Amino acid sequence: MRILAIDTATESCSAALLLDERVLQRQQLLERGAADLILPMVAELLTEADVRLAMLDAIAFGRGPGAFTGVRLAASVTQGLAFGARLKVVPVSDLEALAQRALDDARAIERVLVCTDARMNEVYWGCFERRADGLARTWGEERVTRPDEVTIPAPWRAASEAVPGRLVGVGSGFTAYPRLRDELGLDRVLEGLFPRAIEVARLAVREVAAGRILSAEQALPVYSRDDVARGPPGTS
Repeated sequence: MRILAIDTATESCSAALLLDERVLQRQQLLERGAADLILPMVAELLTEADVRLAMLDAIAFGRGPGAFTGVRLAASVTQGLAFGARLKVVPVSDLEALAQRALDDARAIERVLVCTDARMNEVYWGCFERRADGLARTWGEERVTRPDEVTIPAPWRAASEAVPGRLVGVGSGFTAYPRLRDELGLDRVLEGLFPRAIEVARLAVREVAAGRILSAEQALPVYSRDDVARGPPGTS
């Protein structure tokens, strides 16, 4: 499986190239300027791997939710690259990518509540669990609500509490609204983590293998309050 992935939905601008078992990546934290960095990152990866875009199976991108300009940038860059190389695309939830990073960073974790700051006194959030293959799986829908409306589904909490220490939170929402940790009864919160292209690539492998790939023009962002829960057409 050969997949290029990019993500610019947050302060973390990143690109990754997954070539079977080989992984190459670039990442930089910045407040602005992702538009100037993402294509050079992609070019560096392709040069280092000595491959051309047309040799890949698909291009994956973090489709949001996240910053309006960042999510739009990732979608537009993906469209342009995919059109030029006649490749399919795979949109991946940035909440799910962040959950995957948490699961990979701490193998004991089984369930993750991802909560990111959506500004305007709202947060994007969703519940995720580890599948047998180690990849994240969404429990229910991704949502955007006021911080005080974030809830943990009773069955999900019960399953988590069966194994002490495994109910974990991650995301900028916990920094913006610190009280959420205690109000939700989380065992701990992982600080300072952002979604990255490498997790986007890992999750995209599952989608490509299942044939859940889209044409270039369907590389659409998710950034509005109205479409967070459902995501773009073709996503799982």
